[in-house]
Amino acid sequence: MSLVTVDRPQPHTTVVTLNRPDVLNAMSIDLVIELHDTLEEVAADNDCYVVVLTGAGRAFCSGLDLKDYGIIPNIDGLTVGRIAQRSMRYYSRLVSQLRRMHQPVIAAVNGPAYGGGMCLSLAAEIRIADETATFNATGIVNGLTSTEMAASWLLPRLIGAAHANDLLLTGRKVDADEAYRMGLVSRIAPAGTTLELALEIAAGMAKFSPYGLAMTKDILWVGLETAALESAIEIEDRNQLMLGFTENLQEAIRAFAEGREPAYTDEPRRDLFDTPG
Repeated sequence: MSLVTVDRPQPHTTVVTLNRPDVLNAMSIDLVIELHDTLEEVAADNDCYVVVLTGAGRAFCSGLDLKDYGIIPNIDGLTVGRIAQRSMRYYSRLVSQLRRMHQPVIAAVNGPAYGGGMCLSLAAEIRIADETATFNATGIVNGLTSTEMAASWLLPRLIGAAHANDLLLTGRKVDADEAYRMGLVSRIAPAGTTLELALEIAAGMAKFSPYGLAMTKDILWVGLETAALESAIEIEDRNQLMLGFTENLQEAIRAFAEGREPAYTDEPRRDLFDTPG
């Protein structure tokens, strides 16, 4: 059985599903490796504009599988410390991988998102939650640290230091309503309809320019990583200029005048190559 499934239920949208529902999609090494390889394939799909990440059954992801987390490949000759270091990287690299994908990612949190599962959702650009969803920084509860898989960097930037400190230090569970109030998620779906809402959002986004979506994602992340206002403005200006050299804005103007939906092609502006006289 595949531990990660891929579906394409509508144009330009790929749904990636963690598929270990019997253990609430807990993260084993095998699942993490399969998820990494799957995301690489999805990122290379030029027809995919938006990715939806969700879990099978009644959970998004319950974090590390404490009973059967597995062993990473290629450990011959390694000491315990080196094996442990490499094992951690198998998990943490997923955050950087999601950030590098050119497609925006919607995390459809359809139930518990604990520990590494919560961290995985933080790496998505958009998080929506089923009304039954719960979030929890499990590491501290298990005698470890909650600062894993970029949580110490991402969470304060997403919800502020006060809320992040509360979640990461107390290990308390946060329900969907509180997650929405603190800004951890942007929308709540009625029970059992999270994927439906995610697909609706994705369909709306897929009407836009895929170039525009990818470039917006890039600059949103650059903005999180940039300390200076002027630097953020400079990179935004250049980003907008690059899109301005496409036919997209002209098409938007034509479509508005003709009372129709625009059809973006990302092709270069034709008038830029017109020679005067």
